[in-house]
Amino acid sequence: MTPEELSAAIRTALTEAVAAGDLTVDVPADVRVERPRNRDHGDWSTNVALQLAKGAGMPPRDVATALATRLGQVAGVKAIDIAGPGFLNITLDAASAGELARAIVEAGPAYGRNDSEAGHTINLEFISANPTGPLHLGHTRWAALGDAMRRLLAASGADVTAEYYINDAGAQMDKFGASVLARAKGEPTPEGGYPGAYVDDLAKAALAARPDLLELPDAEALAVARQLGYEAQLADIRSTLEDFGVSFDVWFSEAALHASGAVEQAVERLREQGHVYDHEGAVWLRTTDFGDDKDRVLVRANGEPTYFAADAAYYLSKKDRGFDEKIYLLGADHHGYINRLKAIAACAGDDKEHNIEVQIGQLVNLGGAKLSKRAGNIIELRDLVRWIGTDAIRYSLSRYPADSPLSLDGEELRKQTNDNPVFYVQYAHARTSNVARLAREDGVHPEDGFDPSLLSDPTEASLLAVLGDFPRVVAQAAHLREPHRVARYLEDLAGHFHKWYDTCRVRPMNGDDEVTDVHRTRLWLNDATRQVLANGLALLGVSAPDRM
Repeated sequence: MTPEELSAAIRTALTEAVAAGDLTVDVPADVRVERPRNRDHGDWSTNVALQLAKGAGMPPRDVATALATRLGQVAGVKAIDIAGPGFLNITLDAASAGELARAIVEAGPAYGRNDSEAGHTINLEFISANPTGPLHLGHTRWAALGDAMRRLLAASGADVTAEYYINDAGAQMDKFGASVLARAKGEPTPEGGYPGAYVDDLAKAALAARPDLLELPDAEALAVARQLGYEAQLADIRSTLEDFGVSFDVWFSEAALHASGAVEQAVERLREQGHVYDHEGAVWLRTTDFGDDKDRVLVRANGEPTYFAADAAYYLSKKDRGFDEKIYLLGADHHGYINRLKAIAACAGDDKEHNIEVQIGQLVNLGGAKLSKRAGNIIELRDLVRWIGTDAIRYSLSRYPADSPLSLDGEELRKQTNDNPVFYVQYAHARTSNVARLAREDGVHPEDGFDPSLLSDPTEASLLAVLGDFPRVVAQAAHLREPHRVARYLEDLAGHFHKWYDTCRVRPMNGDDEVTDVHRTRLWLNDATRQVLANGLALLGVSAPDRM
């Protein structure tokens, strides 16, 4: 019996109790079951009696009693215990619990997928680094977490679009172009420009594409150097992210936003909403009405739109493209953006508590990392991948909440020991693969038999309970936007698997021993564990190796 089937059984019991007149409540569309922290309290627990007691006009324990009587008659339920104020602790018989192993194997990669976020249309924007230099350690956290969040939301039924906002407009792009042109001329970096050695590579690329670059008039040469340098740097960013396993559905250009007239249109649309006013020659948005600490300038007195005006236009673009929910994943230095972005949403007529969500990723410190010789005083993402590896970086960044400062040890992440969480989980997967290979070599074929009642060892009951919890963990991680819940779950699962492996043999003890249904059924459980480990690692963008 899967947690979903048990939840459905509880709903059926509720419906029957209402029909019999024992309860007068509205039967909820979904009943949540959870794995008790203490295994002595059963396989699953639900607090539905406490939730319904007020509506039923009864003490919670009386509601629980009405349910327990009926649930005790459900096939596969071994025992029902009413605990505390009205919790229902449910113990399944071994056969019912063991059926989960076959269900997981048959579901394959689909196990854990759910529809908890179905109906949500989400624009998920993350990284959005300026295309004026290579991606570095500061961008890496949201690269890992943002992509894992995208995978989780999609696995939970959301229609999610991953978007990269290319900040390719404004003064920083002019300084960038001037830096590329200066290097092409063999001149020093201009004041306020970009000094990294990578700019030499961009200058060489620009000269290769336009051999006549240095012969052009100054203004034209600057524009050409800026465009060619931008194209080369953006290609490098795309390539770096591709190597890191991160993909985007949309690459949205800020320059294109300005060129389309969307910024000017946004100002007028917000004025129509009644939140724009003119003061001292400038155009302002009254964001203080919605929690911002001060009103924001949209258009300066000289007629130039501000960055904030582009932010407003970009938000409206997302709204116009049909995204009901917009999630912004921003860097540690963007705390001031939270209220102003939410104020834009409110000024646009949206619900700032529903239509927009802003998360801030705290800084990451990585001990042992070397600054990039090519990029200057930063640690490049590309160098991190070469040094530590994509899997170790992604997993390590995914296993902590985004709002907690993080200090990692690069050399520790490279170690292949059980103290390294990514190795611990990947090794568990490799071990399941090895068990399956050797068992089949010994003639243990799962298709020849499956008797779930044979999975009666306490370590098997514990392992099955953890496996059954995976869909709930995925749904919760997606809803809370917290990929670290999946990583911590995988570590718990790996621990339960290793304990089971040390206790229960999948293969015959000796080569001449008879292969029985015990071996075959345990191989189903082994393969179910392998599937869940693989599914969980995939949600984090981490590989599941068969050998280590």
